Amino acid sequence: MQVKCPPWPWADLEEEFRKAYGLNDEKSGASEGNGDLSAPPPFKIGEIRAAIPAHCWVKDPWKSLSYVLRDIVIIFGLFAWANYMANMIFYPLYWTAQGTMFWAVFVLGHDCGHGSFSDSVTLNNVVGHILHSSILVPYHGWRISHRTHHANHGNVERDESWVPLPETLYKKLESSTKYLRYKIPFPLFAYPVYLWWRSPGKSGSHFNPYSDLFQPNERKQVLTSTICWFTMLGFLIFLSFVGGPLQVLKLYGIPYMIFVVWLDMVTYLHHHGHEDKLPWYRGKEWSYLRGGLTTVDRDYGVFNNIHHHIGTHVIHHLFPQIPHYHLIEATIAAKPVLGKYYREPKRSGILPMHLITDLTTSVNQDHFVSDVGDVVFYQTDPQLSGTSRSKLD
Repeated sequence: MQVKCPPWPWADLEEEFRKAYGLNDEKSGASEGNGDLSAPPPFKIGEIRAAIPAHCWVKDPWKSLSYVLRDIVIIFGLFAWANYMANMIFYPLYWTAQGTMFWAVFVLGHDCGHGSFSDSVTLNNVVGHILHSSILVPYHGWRISHRTHHANHGNVERDESWVPLPETLYKKLESSTKYLRYKIPFPLFAYPVYLWWRSPGKSGSHFNPYSDLFQPNERKQVLTSTICWFTMLGFLIFLSFVGGPLQVLKLYGIPYMIFVVWLDMVTYLHHHGHEDKLPWYRGKEWSYLRGGLTTVDRDYGVFNNIHHHIGTHVIHHLFPQIPHYHLIEATIAAKPVLGKYYREPKRSGILPMHLITDLTTSVNQDHFVSDVGDVVFYQTDPQLSGTSRSKLD
């Protein structure tokens, strides 16, 4: 018996939006043929912007706050449920659910950092600090480095998140570093390490106001976030004295690790693991539009709504000012312009099990890029992957 899976969340909206915008099912000229998706697109970013309805750019702080309230109620409800059950049989379910909610809270704090939460800088910063500090994320430190990532997405030399290593740098890595970076499950726990030391070839810490990540006028903001982070850490230490370290580990520590797995998996799959080779750029070949078009949308099944449609990522990368609750509609409106440059996500069942294969295959194959060339693709280290050929052979 074949089980019918729930549709990608756009399915029930796309036909409605198409009628509203007067769109037909024919693809635009940009989508004719397969072509080279690493080539400059035949459209401008202004054309994409013009296709997106005006109301998609409107930020409703009350609506944004309603999502915060929803997530906080669920989190405290899960805390209460775990305390009431106090049974190891139920803890794995609690850990998974609570870690997922920590990830959902991270996404809302991420929206604050982009300014898509509201038009109020003060409200964004206050809510962002509360949400991110509660899950041990330095709000301004991460916000600024993430801004660098968005401004340089797809750029080998200047991107900030899951950046490919040039071959020369890759070959200088110790065997243990390569193993931890490219063997599952170790990359799924990389985020705390990245916060403190960044990636190979880059220096600085998200906690240090004098880090290379920040400008002098950003140091006070970074210091504020670092103080908030250590305040939360101190609170957790206090709770471990009051209720015992094992209780803190069960109620907070393990969910935090699940959250880190979510974060590393989702952010990696935004830019890796597509069935087509994703280009990376250098020098004059890079542009904001071409870099943004290397981003991949993903379908996370039942989790799409829970983690605020963060898998709807292409339009988010090009226009991070759009609130998350408008991203689906904005993407549907932009697809006729994007044409073949939009990589349609694989449809998920209730659980996004298909992404496990995408993740493991990519981590096993995508190791470094050439030192030369302005349009490059990942290559494979045969010694690390256990293969005899590079990915490009």
